Amino acid sequence: MKITGKVWKYGDDVNTDVIFPGKYTYTIKERSEMAKVALEDLDPEFTQKAQAGDIIVGGKNWGCGSSREQAVSCLKERGIGAIIAKSFARIYYRNCFNEGLPIIVSPAAVEAIEAGETVTVDFDSGKVLTARGEFPFPPYPDFVKGLIEDGGLIPHVKKSLGLK
Repeated sequence: MKITGKVWKYGDDVNTDVIFPGKYTYTIKERSEMAKVALEDLDPEFTQKAQAGDIIVGGKNWGCGSSREQAVSCLKERGIGAIIAKSFARIYYRNCFNEGLPIIVSPAAVEAIEAGETVTVDFDSGKVLTARGEFPFPPYPDFVKGLIEDGGLIPHVKKSLGLK
């Protein structure tokens, strides 16, 4: 699997209240509506211009804060192809796989990537391909690939059980 997209780059400690603004936590329930306000307080341009397949690049501790799944759901629903960061908050990391949103930990790639450039993530070879070089990351184990390919944990379990 390969994903190629435009980069939206942010810094360290981007928390879940900024990814999915806390003011919407109990008012927006539909995933399509969540996507419309993703990163609204951090980057209004993202809210207006992000396209399906775009890639978010973040610094250290991306997704810190609460365990709200909306902070992943809003980006997945927006069509974000992947998130590359120096590191992820533990719960956010797991929530990404539960939602089927590909993530990569690669501090070197984050340092090399510029906002607005186009990068490719090759999950089969375990490389982030940028204008400034290739940056390796450990390829996903098969069970994680299955989660991503099936669209997250719930669709993966349903498929495994033969349910629709």
